[in-house]
Amino acid sequence: MATLDKAIRIAAEVHGGQKDRYEAPYMLHPIRVMMRVSGEQQRIVAILHDVVEDSDWTLDDLRQQEFAEEIVEAVDCLTKREGEPYMDYISRLEADQIARAVKLADLEDNMDMRRLDKFSDKDADRFGRYHKAWWRLKRYD
Repeated sequence: MATLDKAIRIAAEVHGGQKDRYEAPYMLHPIRVMMRVSGEQQRIVAILHDVVEDSDWTLDDLRQQEFAEEIVEAVDCLTKREGEPYMDYISRLEADQIARAVKLADLEDNMDMRRLDKFSDKDADRFGRYHKAWWRLKRYD
């Protein structure tokens, strides 16, 4: 069975050298998301949540690394499909308890305005979408 250590190594390999929209090392985002959730499964999913979406890694690659199927399924739920409307994506992931917990943490990190130097109209639109999704997922708590 794959461990959190292995998940961290994979995420570091995938996200190494990437920058976020604020020019900070991207790897800090999955680490912050991981620190907002509890339990090993949620932490593994949190650190891996952008790996498939942002790289050539596939769900089968995660299976080959011996991650449990519930972890792979949660990562799949968190992987937005090309052309998928945002709220359809949220609807798809809300049935998976692990994915839901990780997405709430992801949204909370994405809505942290302390990282912004300035707040644009584009930021306002994105934050509005994130806030709507957060409330939709939070109702399960």
